[in-house]
Amino acid sequence: MKRTLGTCYYPEHWPEEMWADDAHRMAEAGLTWIRIGEFSWSRLEHTPGDMQWEWLDRAIDVLGQAGLKVVLGTPTATPPRWMIDKHPDMQAVDVDGNPRKFGSRRHYCFSHLGYREESRRITRLMAERYGRNPHVAAWQTDNEYGCHDTTVSYSDAARVGFRIWLAKRYGDIDALNAAWGNIFWSMEYRGFDDIDLPNLTVTEPNPAHVQDFRRYSSDMVVAFNKVQVDEIKAHSGAPISHNYMGRITDFDHYKVGEELEIATWDSYPLGFLEDRVGADAAHQRAYARQGDPDFQAFHHDLYRAVGRGRWWVMEQQPGPVNWAPYNPSPLPGMVRLWTWEAFAHGAEAVCYFRWRQAPFAQEQLHAGLLRPDSKDAPAMAEAQEVARELADAPDVQPAQAPVALIFDYDADWAWDTQPHGAGLSYFGLVFDHYKALRRAGLTVDIVPPEHADFAGYKLILAPGVMHLADGLRAVLSKAEGHVCYGPRTGARDASFQIPVPLPPAIDGLDVTVARLESLRPDMPISLDGKGAVSGYIEELEGTAPVLMQTDAGAPVVMGGAGQSYCGAWLDADGLDRHVALLADHAGLETRAMPEGIRTRRTATEEFWFNHTTEAVETPAGVLSPAGVARRPL
Repeated sequence: MKRTLGTCYYPEHWPEEMWADDAHRMAEAGLTWIRIGEFSWSRLEHTPGDMQWEWLDRAIDVLGQAGLKVVLGTPTATPPRWMIDKHPDMQAVDVDGNPRKFGSRRHYCFSHLGYREESRRITRLMAERYGRNPHVAAWQTDNEYGCHDTTVSYSDAARVGFRIWLAKRYGDIDALNAAWGNIFWSMEYRGFDDIDLPNLTVTEPNPAHVQDFRRYSSDMVVAFNKVQVDEIKAHSGAPISHNYMGRITDFDHYKVGEELEIATWDSYPLGFLEDRVGADAAHQRAYARQGDPDFQAFHHDLYRAVGRGRWWVMEQQPGPVNWAPYNPSPLPGMVRLWTWEAFAHGAEAVCYFRWRQAPFAQEQLHAGLLRPDSKDAPAMAEAQEVARELADAPDVQPAQAPVALIFDYDADWAWDTQPHGAGLSYFGLVFDHYKALRRAGLTVDIVPPEHADFAGYKLILAPGVMHLADGLRAVLSKAEGHVCYGPRTGARDASFQIPVPLPPAIDGLDVTVARLESLRPDMPISLDGKGAVSGYIEELEGTAPVLMQTDAGAPVVMGGAGQSYCGAWLDADGLDRHVALLADHAGLETRAMPEGIRTRRTATEEFWFNHTTEAVETPAGVLSPAGVARRPL
């Protein structure tokens, strides 16, 4: 499939006499896909039942007549004001019991069945009208599930729904009391209607209670998405997508993606550097205009897994954004680099957000491809350059990577529920491993915990998978490549209890976690050799060979040729040593990447990217700042 470009457009924001010129300029710029409609509910249905489709009919026709393909979004992320009057209890409630009020977006609770049916209705009406429209070539459900901390809601609707969910899961209250360990602190319940939501408790709530509520909340996102997918599929054969976000992990994206043909995500490298990467001040300063060298790539690989190979960037940052603590302009060339980086990781399309910068409302300082006066913004030239390169260059041919890294949303909730130390998170642990693999020049696939076939992978990493389900445990035991577990892999059962035998309980690997501790950030433990343990360490027992140890001789990594266990969170130097050790066991060649340089292999070529502000010598030649190179294998 030939890679393509697109943009996000809001015809309802602009006078209709501008549409045809906009569409012509989009086509001239080399764009193919235009996403519209996802925030348009108040214009489509200003008062209940009074549908106003004609303007959207004309907008789709104008875009289609210019040779553009429409991605039509359902408008359910922004229910109109009258919806609150109709369903006053539909708003989400935060952990402190405060309602998430009308006045911006995403002001609904996934558990509210009345709003779910309203969403079904508007989706059905939209699908009936546009499902056979030749210009509507793809769909998007809602917009950015989970953004602004809107997955978990402590509403009355959530309380009712959670009780029903628990009754289905456990069958009787005695089973729940046993699974949660409610004998502790006399927390036993007499019936499911006794159970409240796990907020506003005197001290921390039962972690099993919290974990089940996180699972329930995720299931509500899945159910909400499915009603829209069902309505669209009843009237359209076009592929359906959803645009996920960076480091939004509070629902299971794999389960949402099971209903969709394409996964997309919204890539904002500079905003995410300040807002979600978690880097120190020196790193943020060094990459302030480029973004972290690995954060976007991590999500490219994650959403390729969510989409089962099919994925896009639905929103690519083209200039300064408006929502991060600081909002610099990208280094010249970075918009081109970000686009090619997505294609190197298998993206089918990259769409820039947005076409024209809005002169009003919350995002008026969010840059687009055009300025508010319709003149080209700086990113336009880079988008046009990529369009010309796509026309002249061979298409990217994806291939399976030699390394698989497991990412498990349930484990992320478990770490969040019980981090055991300030600043410790599952996402952070997995991302640290991903960065180390990339610093070693390795190409990585991220895979779900339900992945059933690891054939072809030489190295498989499962850091921090708190509940190691029997199915995954069995598949990994049969893997041909080297498997590395830990830390905290297998540390809890499905009910959030410590299992016996003690973890990790891996057949053929005599390692036991006897005790664990979290460390102050100013008290690292030096390794024997370069690197240190940072934040978390386990006391390991067993007869498996010691592969890495502390200066004091305490084992940190134990195992052999086929599998190993790491019982600590290692700093960057320690992880670099660990990855080198694992690669040697797996028979993989590594290459130490210069600072800010990253590479990715496809079936036919090798891409090189320079995320720094200086020219750097690489095997693909000298890369200029924000430079990209393609080299045949």
